Amino acid sequence: MNEVFEDLRAAIFTVWQRRWLALAVAWGVCVLGWLIVALIPNAYESEARIYVQLDDVLAEQLKIAGGTEREITRIRQTLASSVNLEKVIRSTRLGDGVTTQLEMENAIEGLTKKVTVKSEEDNLFELKAEIGQSDLSDADNAKLAQSVVQKLIDIFREENLAGNRGDVAETIVFLDQQLEERKLELEAAEARRLAFEAENPDLIGGTTTLSSRVQILRKDVRDVDADLAAAQSALAAINGQLAGTPRTLVTAGPQGGARAALAQAQGQMATLQARGLTSSHPDVVALEKQIGLLRTQAANENPNNIGSTNPAYSSLIAIKAERQANVQALASRKAALNSELSGLMASQSNEPAVAAEANRIGRDYEVLKKKYDELLQDREEMKLRGQVENERSSFKFEVIDPPTTPRSPSAPNRPLLLIGVLFAGIAAGVGAAFAIGQLRSTFATTSKLERSLDLPVLGSISQTMTDSARALRAKRMRYFVAGSAALGGLCILLLAVEFLQRGMVA
Repeated sequence: MNEVFEDLRAAIFTVWQRRWLALAVAWGVCVLGWLIVALIPNAYESEARIYVQLDDVLAEQLKIAGGTEREITRIRQTLASSVNLEKVIRSTRLGDGVTTQLEMENAIEGLTKKVTVKSEEDNLFELKAEIGQSDLSDADNAKLAQSVVQKLIDIFREENLAGNRGDVAETIVFLDQQLEERKLELEAAEARRLAFEAENPDLIGGTTTLSSRVQILRKDVRDVDADLAAAQSALAAINGQLAGTPRTLVTAGPQGGARAALAQAQGQMATLQARGLTSSHPDVVALEKQIGLLRTQAANENPNNIGSTNPAYSSLIAIKAERQANVQALASRKAALNSELSGLMASQSNEPAVAAEANRIGRDYEVLKKKYDELLQDREEMKLRGQVENERSSFKFEVIDPPTTPRSPSAPNRPLLLIGVLFAGIAAGVGAAFAIGQLRSTFATTSKLERSLDLPVLGSISQTMTDSARALRAKRMRYFVAGSAALGGLCILLLAVEFLQRGMVA
């Protein structure tokens, strides 16, 4: 720790012995730095806030409002677009001396860095422009910054108020062109589909529809099999009941048997025909079968048999006839379904290329139709939006805070730079004195000499000065203090001049 303090004392002594060199270097660095700071032109920033209403209540009610987030991004980009900045340059003093395209591009690039657009809220935008031209005065730079912001606002207002309707009209024309092209393509695809379906009716809709039909038919066959099994089971049950039921019952009267049942059935037939039922009606068909069975039984019946027909037996006969008819109908239905299923399976397995063609044609048609419907809907929405734009514009523009006229420069921070240059000059002077001291082979303290030579130092001789030497040293010290104070005073004077100039900007 003692060695650190010794080195610090040695460094301070080295600098103090060469204080005039340090003061001279500090003056040189400060004067040069302050001159450079003085040559930096002041930049003035003007700002404004604008409010943009993108959609009104009518547009939102009709659900034709544009995408708010997309519109906000578009506004932020178009406010400071290259086209708008070029118009600003040509209409302000920024365009003075710009004659070639390369110079214009450089001017646009420079202005792009100086103009910023921020979105504070959904519809509130802050626009800033910072201008600092070296060939213009501070007052001119301040006015130019305000002019740039005002010109950007004017250009944006003109383009959007007059451009929205034009954009809608151009969009409708473009959509009409696209609709006409899609219409021709859709008509051609529909003609191809109709021609293919006429040649291959089984493959209407492609293999997807064919597979669906096969699955449906298989389900129908399973359902018919289940119904047929149930009908056959019911018919077997009726046959069992018939086997245990007597045909006739012994009665006291002379009439009875199959002949009486036949007469009764024929009476029922007459009643049904009188009601207007045709021979294809299920009740008529069942009754005809029952009459046929009763005629056979009546022909085989003993005419001397005395008894009456068993009503339960006659009812079971009728039920049996009905269930037999149901079994036959289900069997016919199953045969028809199996035949149709076999035909579809043959079409599916024997013509894969045709089925693939059906898929492709159907897919192309659906894609074109969907695109056509989307374009048609977009055109109708755009027409409605155009009508809303004509009656009441959905774009409303309002300047909340007009462009300000800056009274003080925004850049550079000259007071901070002046103070920074002062400290940099002092640091440069101290550093130069210390560096020169390190180049000389002298020792500031006896301990440093002892460490360097690794030999014991017996003592040191103090400096003895005469009265005239002391007076000369005091005089030189006063000169040094005056020079140092003058350097600080000059810095204070420059700061005062800077603050005075800030308040004089018109």
